[in-house]
Amino acid sequence: MTGSNTNDKLQKIEEKYAPIFSAHNDKLFLNSKIYQRIKSLSLTQFSGEKAKLISFYLEQFEMAGANLPEDKKQIMKNINQDLATLSTTFSNKLLLARKNASLVFDNANALDGLGKDDLEAAKIAANEAGHKGAYLISIQNTTQQPILKYLKNRATREAIFNASWTRAEKNDAADTRDIIMQMTALRLQKAQLMGAKNFAAWKLSDQVAKNPENAMKLLAELAKPAVAKAKQEASEIQKLIDAQKGGFQLKPWDWDFYGEQVRKAKYDIDENMIKPYFELKTVLEKGVFYAAEKMYGISFKVRKDLPLYHPDVVAYEVFDINGQSMAIYYLDFYTRDNKNGGAWMNNFVTQSHVLNQKPVIVNVFNFQKPAPGKPSLISYDDVTTMFHEFGHTLHGLFANQDYPSLSGTSVPRDFVEFPSQINEHCALDPMILKNYAIHYQTKQVIPQELIQKIQKAETFNKGYEITELLAASILDMAWHTIERKDQIISVLDFEKNALNQYGLLVDEVPTRYHTPYFAHIWGGGYSAGYYAYTWSKTLDYNAFDYIQANGGMNRGNGERFRKLILSVGNSVDLNKAFEEFVGHKMEVAPYLKYAGF
Repeated sequence: MTGSNTNDKLQKIEEKYAPIFSAHNDKLFLNSKIYQRIKSLSLTQFSGEKAKLISFYLEQFEMAGANLPEDKKQIMKNINQDLATLSTTFSNKLLLARKNASLVFDNANALDGLGKDDLEAAKIAANEAGHKGAYLISIQNTTQQPILKYLKNRATREAIFNASWTRAEKNDAADTRDIIMQMTALRLQKAQLMGAKNFAAWKLSDQVAKNPENAMKLLAELAKPAVAKAKQEASEIQKLIDAQKGGFQLKPWDWDFYGEQVRKAKYDIDENMIKPYFELKTVLEKGVFYAAEKMYGISFKVRKDLPLYHPDVVAYEVFDINGQSMAIYYLDFYTRDNKNGGAWMNNFVTQSHVLNQKPVIVNVFNFQKPAPGKPSLISYDDVTTMFHEFGHTLHGLFANQDYPSLSGTSVPRDFVEFPSQINEHCALDPMILKNYAIHYQTKQVIPQELIQKIQKAETFNKGYEITELLAASILDMAWHTIERKDQIISVLDFEKNALNQYGLLVDEVPTRYHTPYFAHIWGGGYSAGYYAYTWSKTLDYNAFDYIQANGGMNRGNGERFRKLILSVGNSVDLNKAFEEFVGHKMEVAPYLKYAGF
C-alpha cells in the first residue's frame, strides 16, 4: 500500500515499524534452537517439496547468521534494524525528490510536439497542484523520460532530463547520497560478519547465478557488443542532426527525440502512427487476457463488488481451464504523486495448500491518466510492460505449492523475471496482436503492413536499451563488491569510476538509474540483484528460441511452460527445471541473436 497509494500517516507507520519487523525477523532467523532443530532433520527422510523446504530454511537461517556467536548476532540485529530504517527513509526521500522534480511550464509553446490529450492532462495536473493555467510535467522513475520523444524544444528537453538526473542530489531534504554511503558501509559490515568478502558474495549464494563472478561474466560478455551497437546508433542519430543543420553534438536529452525520427525514416513508423491502436482496456482484455486464454485456457470476469484501495483500481476474478475460480486480480494503471514510479506485481495473498489460500494479485503501473472523456492510449513500450507484469501474475496465479515460502514468485531474483519476459513475446505474436491492436476511433484492426513494421523495428535502439541496463547492473554490482570501507567514496565519483572501468561510461547513453535514485537497490530489495534482469533475459531468449522452434506461443508450449516453470515456484532445482524445458544449459548466443547484436 505504501508503494502504490501512500500518505503521511502510512509513511510514518512504515518508518516506525520497519525496524520492528526487522527485529522480529531476526528473533526467528537468529534463533539457534530453531536452527539446530531444522539442522537435526535428516533430508533422506523427506522428498519433494518437504525436502526443498528444509534445505531452503537451512540456507535462510545460515545466511541470516543463525550459526554466529551471540555477540555477533547482536551486531547483526543492530545492522539489520539500521538498514531497514535507512531503506524506508531512502524510499520516502525519493518519493519527495520525484515530486519536487516536477516541472511547471507557463505556456504550451515549451511543450510543442506533445499530443493534445497529453497537453490537457499536463494542464489538469498543474491545476491540481495549484498552478492554474500552467502545465505540469511529472518525473518518472528512470533516467530517461518518455515525454522527451515528442518535445521539439531542445531547452525543454534538457531541463526535463536534468530535473530527472539531479532529482536526489540537491543537498536538500530529498538528497539520498548520505543514506547510500551509510547503507553501503552497513551491508559490507553485514557480509563480512558472515565471513563473505563482500555483500554480493553473501547475497548471491542462494541465487541461480551462485556468485557475483558468474553474474559479472555475463554482464561483461554483453557489454562490449551492446556499447558497439549503441555507438552505431549514436552515429546514425548524429548524421540526422547534422543533416537538419542542428549544429550540436548528440546529448542524452536528444536521443529519444531524434531516435524516433531515425526509426520513422528507417522503418517508416512512429509512435503517433501506432498509439491509436493501443487503447488500454482493449490491450488488457483482448491482448493480455486473450493471450493467457490462448496459451493456458484461463478466463477473466470483472468484479465490481470487491473493495478497492483507490477509485482507479479495477478487479477481476480468474478461472482455470476447468471453470474453477483460482484467483482475484487487481490492476492499478495510472500515475499518482503518492505512488512509487515504475511497474510491478505483488501478492496480497500468496497461494498455499497448507493454508488453503488462493492467490490475490495486483499489477501496478504508472501510465498517464487521460483527460476526462478521452481514451487511455498507451505506447507500444507500455503494451510490453503490461504483458511483462502479467507474466509475473501468471507465475503467482499458477503456483501449486503446499508452503507459501516456496510458492509462485518466491524464487531467486535472477529467475523471477524469466516468466514475465517470456510473456512479453505474446505482445508481438501476430494472432494476438491482431486481436487487441484495434484503432480506438475507426475500430479497424491494425494493418498487416504496420505489424511488419513493428516487428522489423523490434531490434531498433537495442544498443541503447541494453547499454543503459547493463550500466545500471554493473553499478549495482560495483557498490556491492566493495571489500574495504576506504573504497566507499563520494557517490557521484564512485559511479563514474565504476562505469568507466567496464567501458560503460558512454556520454550519450546514461545509466538507466543514476545511483542517487536507484530505488531497486537502495529501497526495493534488489541490492546486488539488478543483474537478475539480464540473467533472466538470457534464460528468456533461450526458452523463446525453443518455443519458436516448436510451434510458437501455442497451448502445447503454454501447458509445458506452466507445468515445468510457472507452477513449480521454488519447490525444485530451478536450473534443472530450465534445462528440462529447453533441453540444454543457458547459452549467450540466443541473447545476441534476438537483441540484433
